[in-house]
Amino acid sequence: MRAEAFWVNDEVRGSSRKDPKQECMLRAMKRLSLLILVSSAVAFSACRARDDAPDDRAYREARREAIGMRQEATGMGVVVKAEPARVAPAEGARRQVAEPGERHPGLTNPAAAAETAPATFAIELNTTKGNIVIDVTRAWSPNGADRIYNLVKIGFYNDVAFFRVLEGFMAQVGLNGDPAVNRVWRAANIQDDERTQSNTRGMVSFAMTNQRNSRSTQFFINYGDNSNLDGMRFTPFGRVRDMTAADALYNGYGEGAPRGRGPDQSRVTREGNTYLRANFPELDYIRSARILP
Repeated sequence: MRAEAFWVNDEVRGSSRKDPKQECMLRAMKRLSLLILVSSAVAFSACRARDDAPDDRAYREARREAIGMRQEATGMGVVVKAEPARVAPAEGARRQVAEPGERHPGLTNPAAAAETAPATFAIELNTTKGNIVIDVTRAWSPNGADRIYNLVKIGFYNDVAFFRVLEGFMAQVGLNGDPAVNRVWRAANIQDDERTQSNTRGMVSFAMTNQRNSRSTQFFINYGDNSNLDGMRFTPFGRVRDMTAADALYNGYGEGAPRGRGPDQSRVTREGNTYLRANFPELDYIRSARILP
């Protein structure tokens, strides 16, 4: 959407000229009327964009253009200057990556996070212990790769805790800090994949229950040779490039409740980061996650 103002020579025409001061006033009033007309058109277009578009980006774009139009008074009348217009996103277009401070619609609607992942890609987890980069190969676990790809793109793993870290075994993460998001995604499971890789050190797999097709959002990084998990359908989808930051994740709380003194997963699901920060202040977090270019 683009609003442009074109200003042409609008001399007062007539067979006889009026008083010069009166002519100045007429020209000023005419230009002011044009300004009001253009501003109204921009406002109308903004309202329409807000109604039609999936979110209010087009509305904000048009509003910026309206604000950008400024009026300068001179002794001879009104002069209107229009700043360069920006081109708004095409109607109906959706941004696939969450920007800082924004909530992607996929966080509360799993159907809006269902892209097919590339054959290979890399994920960067910016954690409180440093960056962890995971190289993902879709052929290892197609459904798992698609799921992790979409969750990272919508910002699901931003400000998410490594709530279960067991020395020599694994580090588990993937319950969102917002209980409302957990409620939506808890049942958004993916189909099992045929396992092609082993759960050895540095390999990354989705967690699941003892039921088939129960993978959702939680995943874990293997600290040691956990190939005994291979027969339990835990299917690696990627490998950590450098385990330095992963090895440094806080593991002092041990196993989760009720078997240990670590976080209770059911409470994390229901209460989110409020519960974790109040009761387990030493936990490490994924500050943000992104797909590397």
